[in-house]
Amino acid sequence: MDVVTLGETMVLFVPTETGPLKYIYQFNKHIGGAESNVAIGLSRLGIKVGWISKLGKDGFGDYVESFIKGEGVDVSQVKRDEEHPTGVFFKERVEVGESKIYYYRKGSAASFVAPDDLNEDYIAQAKYLHLTGITPGLSESCCKAVYKAVEIAKKYGLKIVFDPNIRLKVWNNKEQMKKTILDIVSKSDILLPGLSEAKILLEMSDEIEILNKFLLLGPKIVVLKVGKEGAYLGTRDEITHVPGYRVERIVDPIGAGDAFAAGFLASLIKGYTLKDAVTLANAAGAFALTVKGDVEGLPTWEDLHSFLGNDEEFTR
Repeated sequence: MDVVTLGETMVLFVPTETGPLKYIYQFNKHIGGAESNVAIGLSRLGIKVGWISKLGKDGFGDYVESFIKGEGVDVSQVKRDEEHPTGVFFKERVEVGESKIYYYRKGSAASFVAPDDLNEDYIAQAKYLHLTGITPGLSESCCKAVYKAVEIAKKYGLKIVFDPNIRLKVWNNKEQMKKTILDIVSKSDILLPGLSEAKILLEMSDEIEILNKFLLLGPKIVVLKVGKEGAYLGTRDEITHVPGYRVERIVDPIGAGDAFAAGFLASLIKGYTLKDAVTLANAAGAFALTVKGDVEGLPTWEDLHSFLGNDEEFTR
């Protein structure tokens, strides 16, 4: 494995029409989960990736596992739980403003992931461990599992990649959320925050100050995502702004951050420089905005080269 990731994936129901859920009668079925989105994105970019999780021993669990496996992700470490169901969530589509999300994940199988569910040998053979700030908020056992995964990664020299991916709905206490996420930040090698998340965690608004603060906490590389303006790349040596790509018409913003993470990690693994990796990550995130769905817009290398106009600089 090049990358191993850990987290919950649920069944997502998307209305066929816009409007309040009260008046919606038909839905399309998809999957949704930040970590599996990144895993699928990496797989499409030719990276060997494994996803660790729990699913209910039910039809929804069958669907999620077979879908992710079908995308080329290793699911050998996914366990099935006979006592707890696969989580589900619903999207409420609106014509103006952001869509609303309604989670039904409390007591889900994935919320019972625990340290004993982790296979040390499986994680040890990877190069990167990818985590998000969603998983430790799901339950105490999930939080302990995240810390166990970090411990294993440290033991075997894996680089820890952390996306704070703040979801306030999964945390009971905002201060506990900040404390936990910042602690994981301090144990990470690569940090991929969005600007809005950084403002919540650090109570700062200036991009350069945010980067410097995060770097002081421990990570060697910080990539601060700033939407259509691209991203700031921060290391101990320098801070660089890497311009983004303008998208004329945004079809669906969901999944862009996961596409960014997949594009960045895949580029690093393939030997691109840090700046080129951020450029390609920006392109991956922008590409995802043009396609409806969480994973449907995750690009292949061919998609990226086409999006970039077959720029020879990025054709390897």
